[in-house]
Amino acid sequence: MTVKTKWLGVVVALLLVIVAAAGCAGKGQTKTGEGEQPGSLSGSIKIAGSTSVQPLSEELADAFMNKNPNVSVMVAGGGSSAGIKAAQDGAAHIGASSRELKPEEKTGLTETVIAKDGIAIIVNPKNGVSELTLDQIKKIFAGEITNWKDVGGKDAPINVFTREEGSGTRGAFEEIVMGKDKKITGKAGVQNATGAVRTAVERDENAIGYISLGSLNEKVKAVTVDGVKPSEETVLNGTYKISRPFIYLTKGAPTGVVKAYIDFVLSPEGQKIVGEKYVPVRK
Repeated sequence: MTVKTKWLGVVVALLLVIVAAAGCAGKGQTKTGEGEQPGSLSGSIKIAGSTSVQPLSEELADAFMNKNPNVSVMVAGGGSSAGIKAAQDGAAHIGASSRELKPEEKTGLTETVIAKDGIAIIVNPKNGVSELTLDQIKKIFAGEITNWKDVGGKDAPINVFTREEGSGTRGAFEEIVMGKDKKITGKAGVQNATGAVRTAVERDENAIGYISLGSLNEKVKAVTVDGVKPSEETVLNGTYKISRPFIYLTKGAPTGVVKAYIDFVLSPEGQKIVGEKYVPVRK
C-alpha cells in the first residue's frame, strides 16, 4: 500500500467517525418543538411550585407525555413562592403559582395563565338567603356568625360544612376567604369530597358549604358574593372574588420542549382537561 492510499483510508475513517458522532449528538438534544410531529419531541421538563396547581399539572403532564413518549415531565410542589423563586433561579423550567405575583417578583419572568379556580358558596335551595358579603362568609366559617337571622335569613342555626385538611379546595378557600387571621370553626362538619359537601347541603335546609364552580348543580344554590354571581364569566373577568389564577412562569419567553408543553396546555385538548375541574382560559 502506498503512503497516499494509506492516508486516504485514514481520512475516510475519520469522516465516518465524525458523521456517526454527529448522529449520536442529535439524538441526545432536546427538540425545539416547532414544526415537530406528535411523538417526535424529546427532552425533560421540571415544574415546581403551588400545591394547588400541582394536581392539574400532573394530569396535563401525563397527557403530554402520552403524546410524546420521549419527553419526561417532572412535577413537584413547594408552594407558589417557591415556584416563583425556582423559575427565577432556573431551578425549574416552569414555576407554578396560584396567586398574582408581586411587582418585585415579576422581573425577568414570563407569566402564562393556564386556568382559573372559582369556588362557589352553596346553601340549600329552600334557604331564603341568596347573597352574602365576603366578610359575612368569613365570619360564618369562623364560627362568629352562627344564626341565619344575622345575615337576613330565618331564625335558625347555621350548619357549616367544610372539606378535609389537605384538600386543594379547602386550601384555596382558606387562602382567599379566611386569610391568615381566621380559622375554620372546629364545629364544622368535615366532608372528604366535593360531592359529599354538596349532598350535605342538599339534605340540610340550614347548611352552608363550598365547592368548585364546576361541581354546581340544581340541587344546591350558589349565593352571590358582594353582589356578584359565580360563573365562568365572572371568574374570568375577575369580578367574582373567590377565585384565583393558576399561572405558569418561565425565565424569559418559553422555548423548545417547554414551549411545546405550554402550547399543549393552552390548546383545546389541554383546556378540556382544565375544564374538568377548573375554569379554562381558552375555548
